[in-house]
Amino acid sequence: MRPAPTRCPICQSELTVARLHCSSCDTTIEGNFASGQFSNLTPEQLEFTFTFVRCEGKINRMEQEVGLSYPTIRNRLHEIIRALGYEPGKDESPEIEADVRSSAIADLEAGKITADQAMRILRGEEL
Repeated sequence: MRPAPTRCPICQSELTVARLHCSSCDTTIEGNFASGQFSNLTPEQLEFTFTFVRCEGKINRMEQEVGLSYPTIRNRLHEIIRALGYEPGKDESPEIEADVRSSAIADLEAGKITADQAMRILRGEEL
């Protein structure tokens, strides 16, 4: 079975799923259904994603499997992340300087700040 198209062949607008059919019992359900985030991916991006999962998310195994360099694999992953509606690296913690980290821990141990304040400092939310 071929995958459903996601774009209108006439105007290139996004298509919606309007009917679902069970070939086993011949039941048909009509309405407007979300097609899911993965419908935003091209067939090549889907195949890359399946390979990435099969390689357990290990880029060195991906390098061997698909014969691409680390930077190319990372760029393709970023393209897929964006296609799914996210921004790569957005959830990553900011890099906190060693002296700020040490100072926050020392202030916590001295009772100058609370544990919540220390966590906010270590996450880069306040200085």
